[in-house]
Amino acid sequence: MIAYSTDVSVLDATRLTGFFVGWPVAPTAERHLAVLRGSHRVVLALDGDRVVGFVNLVSDGVLTGFVPWLEVLPEYRKKGIGAELVRRILAEAGHLYSVDLVCDPDVKPFYERLGFFELTGMGVRNRAALTA
Repeated sequence: MIAYSTDVSVLDATRLTGFFVGWPVAPTAERHLAVLRGSHRVVLALDGDRVVGFVNLVSDGVLTGFVPWLEVLPEYRKKGIGAELVRRILAEAGHLYSVDLVCDPDVKPFYERLGFFELTGMGVRNRAALTA
């Protein structure tokens, strides 16, 4: 049974393995942990002590938030965990005016089912920062 938690204080990097499949350069587990600890809000999906999914929110804490990462381990996908993580992070951000995210076209229908709608946006990527 999957449990959900917002407490990242008990995490260590050894519990954050197997994520970022298909990324050109995956962040290390240590950087992953630093990102989660530095986020405004985080929701973890847990199978016992194993972290099997997570979503994080960065925010000014007043009006706006951004969801940079939603990840579920490959063997746990297609079980509703990702959708539940999104629902829970949106509940954590319920006081905010806007919560935005950027996604690849193939997952757009997933987010539309959860209430997101298409926006026009721009971005810059510094892939070298992932290896620093």
